[in-house]
Formats: sequence, C-alpha cells, structure tokens
Amino acid sequence: MAQSTSPHSFLPLPPAAFNILLSLADGEKHGYAIMLDVEASTGGQMRLGPGTLYGNIKRLLESGLIEETDERPDPALDDERRRYYRLASLGRRVLKAEAERLEAQVALARARAVLGGEAR
Repeated sequence: MAQSTSPHSFLPLPPAAFNILLSLADGEKHGYAIMLDVEASTGGQMRLGPGTLYGNIKRLLESGLIEETDERPDPALDDERRRYYRLASLGRRVLKAEAERLEAQVALARARAVLGGEAR
C-alpha cells in the first residue's frame, strides 16, 4: 500500500498520536521517556499506558511519521533493550499541520466567546 505524503491526509490526529509526535519534536526519546514527557507536558491530563503508547508507536512507524534510530546515548547511561524514536520529515509536517488545525479551532472558540469571554 502506498503511503500518502500529504500531511493533511493524516488529520485529525488522535490525541495520543499528537502528543507522541509533540514529545519527539525536541529530539529523540525512548518509549518510557515519551510516556513521562506526555504526562508531564499535559499536567497529568493524558497518561499513556504501555498498550496505548506502543500501539501508537507501531502505527506511527508504519505510517512513516516517526522512525527508529540506531544512535544510542552513552552505553553506561542506557539500557540496550530500549528503542529510540525520532520524528521523520513527514511526521514533522503532519505535527505542524495538526497544530495549525487546532490553533484554528481555538481561534473559532475564542471568536464565538467559548474561550476568553461569555457566550452571547
């Protein structure tokens, strides 16, 4: 099956996938680090269990949005069983498109006084 390279064909992203891509935006991480980062960056509102995390990672890998990296940190500081992931070029474009889509939705909510004011 041919992969689509249009970022908009992946939208809207499921919240877990969006947060995983967002976690990888500032550099590669292993699965557990992604899990911790998502929980911290959402103020605990999103907690990814192992099934959700690795199911999403598998789909993101298959879609070409992320890639596994062979680069490893200092072996003394790392567990050799860990797999590290980074955003692929397509993943970065999809993440940007989804963030822009969400930004437009928030702007609409503000314009309709859902956020930042009382409803008319």
